[in-house]
Amino acid sequence: MTTTSQGYRISAATGIHKGDRAYQQDQVIILAHPQVSGCALALVADGMGGKSGGRTASDQVVMTAKQVFERYTPATDDPSVMLHQLVVESHLMIKLTAITADEEPHSTLAAFLVLPDRSAYSVHAGDSRVYHFRGAEMLRRTIDHSYVQRLIDEGKITEAQANTHPQANLLTGCLGTQQDPPVEITPLDRIEVGDTLLACSDGLWHYLTPRELGAIVSALPPREASEMLIGKARQRARGMGDNLSLALVRFDAIA
Repeated sequence: MTTTSQGYRISAATGIHKGDRAYQQDQVIILAHPQVSGCALALVADGMGGKSGGRTASDQVVMTAKQVFERYTPATDDPSVMLHQLVVESHLMIKLTAITADEEPHSTLAAFLVLPDRSAYSVHAGDSRVYHFRGAEMLRRTIDHSYVQRLIDEGKITEAQANTHPQANLLTGCLGTQQDPPVEITPLDRIEVGDTLLACSDGLWHYLTPRELGAIVSALPPREASEMLIGKARQRARGMGDNLSLALVRFDAIA
């Protein structure tokens, strides 16, 4: 997807790979607003809960995102309210589908919204992440809702130790559980030319440092960057990789 608005070009790409798992449970989508140029929503959902349960959950997140974003009017509606609705409605729909399912469908969510005035917002639940890069430098990333993140916050382990912790996949918040999901909406720094926003599942970020992510997304066009990120993650997984998915949006000057 490529659009232009206010003297800059928005280029975007998605990437998804089954990894070494038997089933693909991730979902990823980038939506351009149907009426407003320069407004886009990108989303990654990492489904969990059995071979069909996880995909059912991530499918519900994507379908809900489409419906909520179609109702959104950037000129008059509050972006935080829209993103809050996206989380709450996705959570409800997953719980409703679980009533007739044998599995227990759950999903993470990591999404970002870009507006024509170059303001942007992120929302997440679980351990899928949103990164904001300026050139190759990371300005911000979301903080995981996970057990190991809690240990990091308490000073009990380091981020490097978290990657190899035996309970690294234990989440403290996501969609579809009995407990209400976290609704963490963050206004991002104003987007500048040369910035990149990246949403991705843990199947990707687990294998690449923020420095590596920034170097790749700043050096290559989105499609090539997406391919390289997936290739690097697959190589480092050494045959034990999870599903992985990403949505990448870059803001470039118009030549």
